[in-house]
Order: sequence, then structure tokens, then C-alpha cells
Amino acid sequence: MDMPKPIAAFFATETGDDADALVASFADDATVDDEAASHVGHAAIRAWWTGAREKYQQTTDVLEAHGGADAVTVRCRVSGRFPGSPITLDFRFALADERITRLEIR
Repeated sequence: MDMPKPIAAFFATETGDDADALVASFADDATVDDEAASHVGHAAIRAWWTGAREKYQQTTDVLEAHGGADAVTVRCRVSGRFPGSPITLDFRFALADERITRLEIR
């Protein structure tokens, strides 16, 4: 599936444990909105990602992606240790200067 490089890097980390690679795909002041909470900056995004992986032990399968150069929505099937698993979620990315500036998961 054709996705901008930082988004492809984000999803590539889903199969491993490389928090450094995940954080590198985000701008320094990026925001992740997930589960009614906002996580701003590299340290907060790292803590969000490692905490979610430990808590939910999820896997993410990309189903489709659409958008342009500065905004992309990726629909995924997410499975893990949580009620209702698996579920389909939209990952809405905003991009600037080859980095993710915002990610909203809904």
C-alpha cells in the first residue's frame, strides 16, 4: 500500500519493539490523540506507544489508505487484549516536512 514515508515507518514499528524508530517518524512537537487523551512531544508519544503495547498486546493490519501530501487516513483492523477485539479504527495523520505532526485514532 502506498503511504508517505513517515506513515509507513509508523506502521513498520507495529511488528517490532523499536520505540526509537516510531518516535523518529514524529515531529518534535507532534500530538497523538487516542482514547480521549492527548500525548504531546517525543517523550509522551514514546510512553503512549510502549504503554499501549504492554497493556493491549495489539496487532494492526492496514486495510486501506487515502489522502494527500499533508493528510492521510489509514483504516486498520486492530486486535489485542481489549473488549470487542478485533475492531476497525481510522488513523488520521497530518504531515509536514516529512514528519507526522498529528495522529488521531478513532
